[in-house]
Parts: sequence; C-alpha cells; structure tokens
Amino acid sequence: MSQRDIPPPSLAAEYYGLAGHRADGFAAASRVLLQGLSAGLPPAAAMTVSSRRGTCYRAGGGWASLGDSSAAPVAATMDTLFDLASLTKVIVTTPLVLLLHQQRAWDLDDPISRWLPGAPRSAATIRQCLTHTAGLIPHRPYFSLQRDAGQLKQAVLDDLGAAAAPGPVRYSDLSFMLLGWAAENCAGEALDVLARREVLEPLGMTRTCYRPAANLDSIAATEVNGDQRLQHEAIWGTVHDGNAFAMDGVSGHAGLFAPVDDLNLFATSLLRPETHPVLRPETVAMMTTLHARTGSDARALGWRLRPAEWGRWPPGTFWHTGFTGTSLLISPRADTAVALLTNFVHPARRPDEAGLLRTRLHRAVLRARTSS
Repeated sequence: MSQRDIPPPSLAAEYYGLAGHRADGFAAASRVLLQGLSAGLPPAAAMTVSSRRGTCYRAGGGWASLGDSSAAPVAATMDTLFDLASLTKVIVTTPLVLLLHQQRAWDLDDPISRWLPGAPRSAATIRQCLTHTAGLIPHRPYFSLQRDAGQLKQAVLDDLGAAAAPGPVRYSDLSFMLLGWAAENCAGEALDVLARREVLEPLGMTRTCYRPAANLDSIAATEVNGDQRLQHEAIWGTVHDGNAFAMDGVSGHAGLFAPVDDLNLFATSLLRPETHPVLRPETVAMMTTLHARTGSDARALGWRLRPAEWGRWPPGTFWHTGFTGTSLLISPRADTAVALLTNFVHPARRPDEAGLLRTRLHRAVLRARTSS
C-alpha cells in the first residue's frame, strides 16, 4: 500500500465539563489536531488536558505506522505507546535524583563524579547536570563510535573529564546519561527497576516502561533510515535514540515509552503537590523554580520555564519536549496540565512542523482554559 492509498485518519475526542468552563471548550484543539493528522503532520497524536479537579479533554487518532508496500497502516488509539524521547529526563531521571536528595542519600551539590566510579575528577555537580549548566557537550553519536555499552559509558565519562567549566545553560543529553548512572550507583539498583518501583508504580503509570513488549501494533513507529542506527531500518518498538538503543534501551536521557493517559497521571500529580506520592511539596517547589538562565533559556531542575512561543502562560509554568514529537506542560497558576504525544519523526523528522503544531495546540488550550 502506498502512502497515497492510506485512508483518511480519524480523531476520537472527549470533552469533560468542569465548573466554570464549557464542555466543548476544546473544539479548536480538536480542529488543530485533525488538520495535522489529515496532512500526516504528525501521523499519530494523543493528547490530554487536565486540571486539579480532573481531565478536561482527551483526544487521539491517526496512524501508529504508515505501513509500506508489504504492510498495511496501523491505526493509533488512546492506548498507543509513544516513544517519549527526552521526556524520560523529567519523568524518570529528575524525580529519582530529587527523591534521593529528599532521602538524604546524596546532596545536589555533590560533584557528580563522586557517584560515578572510574570517572575523572570534575567540578560539575548533580544540580548543574539537572540545569544543563555542567559544561558538557550537547550530544555525540557514541553508538556509531563504540563497540559496546561499556565502551560507550567510558566515552561519556571521558567527555565529562574534558568538559568546559560549569557556566551557561547548554542543553546536554550527556548530563542525564550521567545522572542515570549516578542514580543507579547511589541506590544500588538498575535504572529501570528504580523507575518502576519509585516513580511509575506510585503514580499509577502501569503501562509506562523501558523496552516495551514486542506487540508492534500497540506502539507508534518512529523514523525510517534516519541517523540513529548503523544500518537502514525502520525503528518501531525500540527506542529511537541511538545512544539509548546501544545501552539496551535504558538510559537517563531517553528510552521511556508510555500511553497518553499515563502521562496525564504524571502531569496532574504535579498540579497537586500536597498529595504527590513520590515527592514532598517542598521538593516539587524546588524542582519547578528558577535555578539557571542564559538569555531566554530559563531552567528549573530538569524542567524548562517560560514557554513564550506557546502563549501567555502565567509565571511558574514548567515544560519539556521530546525529539520524537512529545511534550508536557504544567501550569499551576492556570490549573492546567497538557500532555501531547506524537510520532512526528515517522517516517522522517519534521521539526519545524512539530514546533508549529505544539504552538497552535497550546495556544488553543490556553484560550479554552481561560474562557468561560
């Protein structure tokens, strides 16, 4: 089946009336989603909007996989698992790092090398890794340069030793690769085990996982013949990020898969810090306040602040994105949490279109949440 033979996508949307807001207040968001899906930009999407009182809006549809000459397209549903990419940083790694701090297992101002046996001495701290101010390079395709996961890890440690002095914000996958390994060493358990027991299960995120089961029809496909593998192949059911893939799918910077309703649970819990099952309210407050800024790039711990392109969200709004087309936004003052999952890199990446869709959707949500 060629792409021109793919049937038009459908969008299933559910509106929930909350006091002071129309039940149909998200019609504009549905139009934006359906327009994007109809153009294949993205092939699939799932979205939730919630407040402290519950879910306001759920929508999803499109194609988890567009298929090819030998396979039919696979429809996406609200239950489809998406590759979260860098949302792994804020869903697993940041909460684990802060939980260990909360438990006094370590201090955020410890040099991260203290918790990385075999690492060269470095002035970079755990806190600076969380705020992307540790002086590390943004990225390196280690998977194409090293023969195995052990050599990959050593290469990252070597780059820690060669890093510039800590200073300005410079977004870095390496920071969260190091944080994942440091958390494992501090807690004495594997990252995926810690993630499941300490974060995902307490939040009720029962389907969120590293290395999802091999039922491909329940997973959104990502890229075909990109630069994240050593050979031509379609990436479907395994993590898109090449470095995470080379580490058997588990890393502090990428590797997590989830359905949108699990992300909704995660996001909504941060609107209710007084009842958060993992982090104390004071820990959530510390995580979501300003710690570093370079120009317009304002950073909390793990999270970004000030999503200016997405509309006039109030101060205190925190957010993050993932390369595959995912995003989370939590705005306590607007009493709004937005989870958006797409496979915008399927079959090839289109970052400009992904950015435009995010902008249009978040502005539509803001209008819906502030109108009555």
